[in-house]
Amino acid sequence: MELRLPDDVRLHVTATGPVDAEVTVVLLHGWTLDGRSWHRQVADLRERFGDRVRVIAYDARGHGRSSCLTLRDATLAQLGDDLAAVVDEFAPSGPVVLVGHSMGGMTVMEYAHRHPDRFAARTAGLVFVATTAEGHTHTVYGLSPRIARLIRLAETTGAGVLARCGGWRPPHALLRALRPSIRWMLFGDRCDPADIRLVTSAVARATLRSIGGFRASIGAQHRLDTLAALGGLPAAALVGDRDRLTPPPCAESIAAALPTAELTVCPGAGHMLMMERPDEVNAAVASVLRRVLAGPAASGARSAAPAVARRRRRAAGRRVAA
Repeated sequence: MELRLPDDVRLHVTATGPVDAEVTVVLLHGWTLDGRSWHRQVADLRERFGDRVRVIAYDARGHGRSSCLTLRDATLAQLGDDLAAVVDEFAPSGPVVLVGHSMGGMTVMEYAHRHPDRFAARTAGLVFVATTAEGHTHTVYGLSPRIARLIRLAETTGAGVLARCGGWRPPHALLRALRPSIRWMLFGDRCDPADIRLVTSAVARATLRSIGGFRASIGAQHRLDTLAALGGLPAAALVGDRDRLTPPPCAESIAAALPTAELTVCPGAGHMLMMERPDEVNAAVASVLRRVLAGPAASGARSAAPAVARRRRRAAGRRVAA
């Protein structure tokens, strides 16, 4: 399916499950990725909940099978507006659970910030996967602060150059050469070869303007205050303890802002949790969904007291086959 936005950008959208399902889950992918990164979660949701749940995944503008964008629109603010349009079009009624990975999680926060009334009226649960509400505050790439500053300088400078390259896409030969670097940056102790191939394929579909253009907005966003105002929504936050882009302090601050959130730390995992630890991500999404399906009394919804205890657990560091 396709959604044409007011600025003529076309979003590629996939949906499974009936339009009148009890709850709609919207899956938002990370920077340079696309909706395919959620394939294990889509399958698990269909198996667990059947027609009770409608599942929507879409490629962000400039990513995957969605069309390109202008440089001025390569911002998280625009992505928040796009999410509002997707919800209005493909989930026009009923409760919605938003699940965001990395840039996708930041998109959810921007939706809440820019459209607070619409967000409050529709959103019944949240799952944040390897994301941050504090820009690049905690990003040190697993290295010393001095080296991290040098890498960030090189990264932001390079992003500025890429942002001006328009709709071109990364050459496949270059991506093959960079595969070891992609693997180091995005994955933890273990990586299924099929997963790195999928990630590389997704990066190959992202335009250079998107790869470079979103970097400034991602690094500058700060939305902890927005999260703190959301009340008692059923929520979960997951992070890998080998995540070089959004390390554990990112998820800890999100969970602190959302007192009802369950925080899960996955030993040995990196940034691509929905691939590296699909069981843990699936369980977190299912837990939030069950609370939403059970109704406001069971979920605590927005009236839940701030004193509700927040559970923290360390997930089993096991590898799950593709």
